[in-house]
Amino acid sequence: MGIHFEIRRRATRSGYLPILFCALITSVAMAQVPQSQQLSSPINVMPLPATVAPGAGRLLVSQTFSVAIAGYNDLRLQRVAQRFLHDLSRQTGYFLSERLGDASRATLTIHADHGSEPVQELGEDESYVLDVSSAGAKLTAPNPLGVMHGLESFLQLVQVTPDGYAAPAIHVEDTPRFPWRGLSIDVSRHFISTEVLKRNLDGMAAVKMNVLHLHLSDDQGFRLESREFPKLQELGSDGMYYRQSEMRELIAYASDRGIRIVPEFDMPGHSTAWFVGYPELSSGPGPYQIERHWGIFDPAMDPTRESTYKLLDKFIEEMTNIFPDRYFHIGGDEVNGKQWDANPKIHEFMKAHNLRSNQELQQYFTDRVEKIVSKHHKFMVGWDEILTPGMPKDIVIQSWRGQESLAEAAKQGYRGILSSGYYLDAIQPAAQHYLVDPLSGAGATLTAEQQKLVLGGEACMWEEFASDESIESRIWPRAAAIAERLWSPQQVQDVNWMYRRLAAVSAQLEQLGLTHRSSSEVMLARIAGTDDIAALQVLALALQPASITIRETEAEKAGGIQTSDVALHRMVDAIAPESEVARKFSSAVDQFVASKFQDATTESSIRQTLTKWRDNDSALQSLLQNSFLLKEVAPVSQNLASLATAGLQALDYIDARKTAPGEWKTQQVAMIQQAAKPTVDLVLANAPAVQKLVEASSVPVAAP
Repeated sequence: MGIHFEIRRRATRSGYLPILFCALITSVAMAQVPQSQQLSSPINVMPLPATVAPGAGRLLVSQTFSVAIAGYNDLRLQRVAQRFLHDLSRQTGYFLSERLGDASRATLTIHADHGSEPVQELGEDESYVLDVSSAGAKLTAPNPLGVMHGLESFLQLVQVTPDGYAAPAIHVEDTPRFPWRGLSIDVSRHFISTEVLKRNLDGMAAVKMNVLHLHLSDDQGFRLESREFPKLQELGSDGMYYRQSEMRELIAYASDRGIRIVPEFDMPGHSTAWFVGYPELSSGPGPYQIERHWGIFDPAMDPTRESTYKLLDKFIEEMTNIFPDRYFHIGGDEVNGKQWDANPKIHEFMKAHNLRSNQELQQYFTDRVEKIVSKHHKFMVGWDEILTPGMPKDIVIQSWRGQESLAEAAKQGYRGILSSGYYLDAIQPAAQHYLVDPLSGAGATLTAEQQKLVLGGEACMWEEFASDESIESRIWPRAAAIAERLWSPQQVQDVNWMYRRLAAVSAQLEQLGLTHRSSSEVMLARIAGTDDIAALQVLALALQPASITIRETEAEKAGGIQTSDVALHRMVDAIAPESEVARKFSSAVDQFVASKFQDATTESSIRQTLTKWRDNDSALQSLLQNSFLLKEVAPVSQNLASLATAGLQALDYIDARKTAPGEWKTQQVAMIQQAAKPTVDLVLANAPAVQKLVEASSVPVAAP
């Protein structure tokens, strides 16, 4: 998916719905649980289970905690239990034995009815029942998939108490809403190592996602070894690709965590990297080289040559022998047709076959490829563009266009998954992703049978502006919000409650070994050239990256077009996609204004934050001047100080029961709106809340 396509796609998507967990569960968020069964203590489980009922007391987790397997047992289930004990050790700090014990004496007993399918199937039963009491815990499930999910829920239940680590007494009956809960990672534009992919698989398992979709080829690189066609990786990857043995190991690693791996090899467009080694596949004369820029490019496979399909037949056969999953993704998006228009032989072919447009020519290609995929016992998956009349009903449509397109596919009898609204690289807040539902909007108009064709969705992480170092901060913890949307009941939509649980899950993911938080500190220290980065962190935590569209546009204006060779080592690359500090500040301002300025505790917190921001610019000056990478950030730091000063002045007017002068308000609002604009690809996320304070101070305040 090139950057220009991303701009168009993001413009469409922009129309979507604009800490430790310490609060009680609300009746709104627990709509699927009777009020009589609302929990009297908090739980941090994410995704939220389908049914939760509280018990009495809690189960202490001590160094003697043990696990036993009753009922069905195999080596995979034993590895699942041992990995759980390992993760629980890391979470509590206890040295727990990973030796499985006797069911009559174990703290937690696992019971599975039977094994899972040898190759994980879409729609396998993933349900589980978890019972925790002060005496022990029991987890039952039809198969190891449900056991895995139940163990992840238990890990999230464990928390610090005055008496030690403990899980609350609880009864959970859980099953996913959708069978396809995926994460798509683009490893073509920037190569991502297997070490990082494994960490992300651990994160996916923790939040019960079950499909890793690897975008393995695009104009910028072909990333998997082919022994049939070795020039694909030898000439099309800059030497950065996965050996088949590495991919098989990754597939086994994913399978052990209940995750299917679906490969994508984009065709007939987004295929320049194919043509570097095999130009005879192309519709144009070449020569070809790996693309360094982002965008939609002219090169496309020649759909009129039989040799194209002979090569693809051998290639797909080879790849399907590597990937055991039943689904094979061919891309199929963004073919601009320019090479086809310029090729006289293609025109002759189209005329001879009564193909009246490039769209019909691509339909011909897609139909031919689908037959090859089917021949090798796989179901074809592709983006919206592959949905054309006459395609077999067993294909799967991945929709970047939205619920309307997804619903239209279902009305025609096709299965589909939603990705529109779940683009993590678009740098949108978790709440915005969270409120996008595959069966909202046009999806809500589908019949019950048509809704069954909507399999779920996939979060997408395109790699124009991410690398091994930063990818986890771009995926986590926001992907957990999407995971909940695809697992939990549809009516679970309380955003504030989601954020409280998201903070707890984020901390747990770091304990599991992900680096979405710690990598930022490492990058900031490198950028600053020192470990003394307290002042830099104050600024960083108040910032969010500008959207990828703005980043690319600003680069073009500056004459520095972004390419795959441009280092991703600036401030914008080191900060989180969403400022938790700014979000909490905004919430505090809302609370203070709603209290009619009577909430002294909240005002004190707001003042402390504003004072820290105001004074931070002077504390940051030496770092800004001593690092070539930080000099560009100086105006952003000054803007933060100006915003904070305006906020403090507004509070002074409010406290003095004075109405701020109109001229002052006009000046401050102008300053705030200017400061809110992206600067060096950075956004001060606190600007709207400061403006709210300024505007509140200009309204006459009634005497108490």
